[in-house]
Amino acid sequence: MDRALLEESIRHTFAVEAESIAALPQKLDMDTILKIVQTLGDCKGKVLVAGCGTSSAAAKKVAHSLCCVEVPACYINPSDAVHGGLGMLQEEDVLILVSKGGNTQEIINFIPACKTKKATLIGVTENLDSTLAKQSDLVYNVRVDREPCPFNMLATASTLAVIAAFDAVCIALMHYTHYTREQFAVIHPGGAVGSRLLNNEK
Repeated sequence: MDRALLEESIRHTFAVEAESIAALPQKLDMDTILKIVQTLGDCKGKVLVAGCGTSSAAAKKVAHSLCCVEVPACYINPSDAVHGGLGMLQEEDVLILVSKGGNTQEIINFIPACKTKKATLIGVTENLDSTLAKQSDLVYNVRVDREPCPFNMLATASTLAVIAAFDAVCIALMHYTHYTREQFAVIHPGGAVGSRLLNNEK
């Protein structure tokens, strides 16, 4: 084992990922973020979120975080969606599709039903020339300069960037909807966070 090489790799990964997150305020379009916040905050239905591969992990985190700020959301499996699961999607809903390249076929398969049902589509991609970007009502163009892996392919920094981009949306939603500590206590009674909320601790 080449310890020096491995240690350098580890430091490099931390550095690249930290730099990627730090660069987001300059890369993301603030008008688009505010429109996403308003769209989600005013949503009268529910929010469905989908992604494939590593993007599915980000999509699940997005759905969970939205639920934590009282925006009803759930992850929908792309393979199940096109075998009847899209019956969950209705006109007042918002569909968030996450695809780094924007042309993942399993994700593109959602679009016709979304258009027919007149739901709002938010596409999350780094590729503005992609099918997803061109078909979306709102495009969250989340991109990083590079991944830390030697091939610049493994979706690591880019996945963290998507999660961070929606963390920003969720925190802004707390202000937009005037979300209260009391509301949070109702839906999060478990664990250390629940204990702090219920005991009114900081």
